[in-house]
Amino acid sequence: MAPGVVWFITTVFSLVHLTPLILLEEENEFKQWMSQHSRVYDSEEYNHRLNIFTENKRIIDHHNAGNHSFTMSLNQFSDMTFEEFRKLFLLTEPQNCSATKGGHVIRTGPFPEFVDWRLKGNFVTPVKNQGFCGSCWTFSTTGCLESVNAIATGKLIPLSEQQLIDCAKAFNNHGCLGGLPSQAFEYIRYSKGLMTEEDYPYKGHDDSCHFEPALAAAFVLDVVNITSYDEKAMVDAVASLNPVSFAFDVTHEFMHYKEGVYSSTQCKNTADMVNHAVLAVGYGAEENGMPYWIVKNSWGTVWGMDGYFLIERGKNMCGLAACSSYPVPLV
Repeated sequence: MAPGVVWFITTVFSLVHLTPLILLEEENEFKQWMSQHSRVYDSEEYNHRLNIFTENKRIIDHHNAGNHSFTMSLNQFSDMTFEEFRKLFLLTEPQNCSATKGGHVIRTGPFPEFVDWRLKGNFVTPVKNQGFCGSCWTFSTTGCLESVNAIATGKLIPLSEQQLIDCAKAFNNHGCLGGLPSQAFEYIRYSKGLMTEEDYPYKGHDDSCHFEPALAAAFVLDVVNITSYDEKAMVDAVASLNPVSFAFDVTHEFMHYKEGVYSSTQCKNTADMVNHAVLAVGYGAEENGMPYWIVKNSWGTVWGMDGYFLIERGKNMCGLAACSSYPVPLV
């Protein structure tokens, strides 16, 4: 075969391999998605995002055509690669889950088969949205302390994530680059309080600290770490006491989660690989017997099950039992 023909075939193959053939139907769906999510691109960016969207849509369709315990769908992240998503929304600094003292004392049980703190009373604030900032750790922290405080006092008060972003860096937290709820609870304990969302509103980017102790609305007496990988102790804490903060390893498939019990063979399950912090508000089991956690996320109510997701329980799925914690309130 002539060298020119070989070059032509190789070039065409490379172009086909790199750029998927996009159907008119797929492009129309992209335009509908753009309208729904108020996206506007120039012509070059349009083609780039169309290719990413199409690849994500095909991943979603392929997954949903199989036999899985959860479904995927298009959402506000569907024009992003996972690498872009990871940099914007997940923890990018390595986390040390053994940074704090304290230990949860497990009870003997038996435990209820189903717990949901949202149904027990006014104990869980609405789902919030962290925006383009790796501040999930602050939302896990405030969500947990909001609930713990409400259970203790009867008052559910939205608390400030921005104070944690701006002021908790001395406790090995890194603002929009990440942190851990246990370290944030330690900061609140030693700084003598956390202000309300109203008094210290969320900006979604790093800023200087503007904490005013006189306006603190919630206080931490102690920080309790649950023994690493002891998921039964997590069940005990959620059943007996309050919602619990935890972190886990998010991979590309979780970005597209819609509903059902999330389970993965691709994520890691060790403490050094966790990259997203959330809040366990309850647990239960599917009719087929598959146990799950009920989890509050911080990506707004459009994502997942109105901002919540279920994840398989009892197997340290994606490292979720590696570093869980909760505060003891000072009331």
